[in-house]
Amino acid sequence: QVQLVESGGGMVQAGGSLRLSCAASGVTFSIDGMGWYRQAPGKEREFVGGILWWNSGAVNYADSVKGRFTISRDNAKNAVYLQMNSLKPEDTAVYYCAASRFTSVLAKVEYWGQGTQVTVSS
Repeated sequence: QVQLVESGGGMVQAGGSLRLSCAASGVTFSIDGMGWYRQAPGKEREFVGGILWWNSGAVNYADSVKGRFTISRDNAKNAVYLQMNSLKPEDTAVYYCAASRFTSVLAKVEYWGQGTQVTVSS
């Protein structure tokens, strides 16, 4: 099993920045992909971005956050980060850390964090 714990959420004005962190524990050697999803009130959970844990560390992003959000990883700390810049009110959501074995989190999510609230005021 893998446990994921997020931190770094909060409230910020439009145009501001936040950095989310996610620490993985447990059977972390089995992880192949990590990343982030978000869920706004009344909407379905959606993919934000993902990174492959080994080899190339290839990343991919949802179109809505490209150029504003950056995912990075620290394999030694079993951590993944989401740097969010130029935040917009429509980025307001609960952000969930996600992890998968054998594939990217865009394809499949096996483990979820508890979520952290991000609120962007206009």
